[in-house]
Amino acid sequence: MMKKLLLGSVLAASSIFTVTACTSVNATTDTTPTAQMQKNHKDGAMRGPMSKLDLTATQQAQIKAIMQNKRGDRTADRAEHQAERAQMDQQIQALTNASTLNTAALNRLADQRAAKEKQRFIERVQTQHAIAQVLTAEQRAKMEQMNSEKQEKGRKHSKDRKGHDKQHQGM
Repeated sequence: MMKKLLLGSVLAASSIFTVTACTSVNATTDTTPTAQMQKNHKDGAMRGPMSKLDLTATQQAQIKAIMQNKRGDRTADRAEHQAERAQMDQQIQALTNASTLNTAALNRLADQRAAKEKQRFIERVQTQHAIAQVLTAEQRAKMEQMNSEKQEKGRKHSKDRKGHDKQHQGM
């Protein structure tokens, strides 16, 4: 995986030299938001949280290469993952339908699932690390602040939802 990230970084660095122009998000003068978003998407401009970091054209190209590399890995392995999921679902169904629970088989399935989750976690953090290396210290701090605000908003929403559920239970 590190080789793929390194290769992605090398590809991103080489693509920098081929980038001749990049339209700034703030420089466009379209009047409709939909047209603005479509134009930015066509130009390859970053969307979502990355758009708030004032990335240079070089940074945008590097991050785009990292994300394309990540997406390429997922696409190539999609059929394999679907087959694994189908097999695991069959094994879970067999355990569920059995007259007695085979705890050894259940533990093996749990270990398999934990290993897959661990691998997804590792890949996610590696991607975040690769992107962080492209950002300046100020951009990393801003990204961290946005992530904290997002997490706080999620916690608040979760608390609000729990209170809402309790109100309905009392009726």
